Amino acid sequence: MSRIGKNPVPVPKGVEVRVHKDMIEVKGPKGELSTPIHAKISYEIKDDAVHLQRVDDTRIGREQFGLRRTLLANSVHGVTEGFQKVLEVIGVGYKVAVDGSKITLNVGFSHPVEYLLPQGMSAKVEGNKLTIQGISKEQVGEVAAQIRRFRPPEPFKGKGIKYADETIRRKAGKTGKK
Repeated sequence: MSRIGKNPVPVPKGVEVRVHKDMIEVKGPKGELSTPIHAKISYEIKDDAVHLQRVDDTRIGREQFGLRRTLLANSVHGVTEGFQKVLEVIGVGYKVAVDGSKITLNVGFSHPVEYLLPQGMSAKVEGNKLTIQGISKEQVGEVAAQIRRFRPPEPFKGKGIKYADETIRRKAGKTGKK
């Protein structure tokens, strides 16, 4: 039995969870998310929590048990508190600016790179740190990864766009002849 799947998903006050035929809708103070349902998992709402059960003990049912519980828990967390990722822009002359839903990056190219945020996402800049915020964990992570791909950190000087909690393994440069 999955240790993750057997834990109930607590539903805080102000959050409404509705189970439909093919998806679960989670509505909260920050917005609304929907998570797909798998046929091998049954959902039951009782005592301000959602309990998940496997329909049968097949391999697919066991695989989906913990996954579906985690996806539902992420949806509940997203509509109550939201998710955020912090990126650091490191390099001489590297800058980042946010104007509404448009992020402008000056990261060593001959032109500034512009990135449009998807609907429901926001960003803010403090010095060289760019914070991406949203209610969907998957979408926040994907946007942060797409921005990081413009200039991934390089191992010699450490220049580029990196996650705030990421450590860059540095390499030694060329050694001179003696």
